[in-house]
Amino acid sequence: MKWEAKVISHKSKKRIAVYFERNKVLINLIREIEGSKWSHSLGCWHVPDTLDNRIRFKIAVAAQISADGIVQLEKFRHWLLSKRYSANTIKSYSDALRSFLLYFNDKPAHQINNEDVILYNTDYILKNNLSVSYQNQIVNAIKLYFSTMQEMSIAIDKIHRPKSEKKLPNVLSKEEVRLILNAHGNIKHKAMLSLTYSCGLRMSELLNLKFNDIDSKRFIVIIRQSKGKKDRIAPLSPKILDLLRIYYIAFKPTIWLFEGKNKGEKYSDKSLQSVLKFALMKARITKPVTLHWLRHSYATHLLESGTDLRYIQELLGHNSSKTTEIYTHVSTKNLQQIRSPFDDL
Repeated sequence: MKWEAKVISHKSKKRIAVYFERNKVLINLIREIEGSKWSHSLGCWHVPDTLDNRIRFKIAVAAQISADGIVQLEKFRHWLLSKRYSANTIKSYSDALRSFLLYFNDKPAHQINNEDVILYNTDYILKNNLSVSYQNQIVNAIKLYFSTMQEMSIAIDKIHRPKSEKKLPNVLSKEEVRLILNAHGNIKHKAMLSLTYSCGLRMSELLNLKFNDIDSKRFIVIIRQSKGKKDRIAPLSPKILDLLRIYYIAFKPTIWLFEGKNKGEKYSDKSLQSVLKFALMKARITKPVTLHWLRHSYATHLLESGTDLRYIQELLGHNSSKTTEIYTHVSTKNLQQIRSPFDDL
């Protein structure tokens, strides 16, 4: 069902016009929206220009934010910069705060209180079925933002978080990993996926590697200024080192270990995702595998081979051991020793 929506001015009021070929299903859906109307003169249905409707019809909402909201966002962004937060964190927190301030567009930021936060959670996040992780990101952003304000009507310590979801990490078998890593004939693509798995790297960590970060004499990879602005090292497999040497002779990178089409240009995350997608297709693996699955699989396979959890925590760069302990719930090493009563029937 194809449709197009845009903001219009109709009878001196802002409305969202929705254009589509006659379709009973869409007509019934739009009729259920409060304030929806059919316009003979415009030849389309139109609905009130609200935040919910902008989200519903995928219309950008950033332009709606008030002048005060823009000022507050800019102040917050400068504060994050001064604290040397990463570019990704600054963008995530700024986007989250923009969404929050946009909801209270008619209310000065210093007047927002804890009841408003609850209202935002129930009337925006829950109503639009947004994820727990997104809600947590909002909480992180508004706590940090309001902690920088001198005069405010909100009690930061009373801003509650959603109950956390207890999801297990997605893990591939060693055979599935082997099929994925051997799927590519292109040595560069093979090296990228192999290094990701063999060192348990995040996508950004792989793409930020420089050639000098590979220490061939000590057989380690130096991962610099990763999540939380921490450096760490990971052991480098001799097999991976041989693969990287073949790759280097063929491609001769100048700055980044893995470069794009132009010399000195960092390989893009979208291109890396395409590399994995092609490998999955060739390996005939239909699971919705992401690059992070390789990191999860690395940690789980280490645990199953007897590596101490404390070392795995260091290798992954986790701050808390609780983060690493999640892999004990997906390891099959001990489960395989349990005999099912079904086998005795």
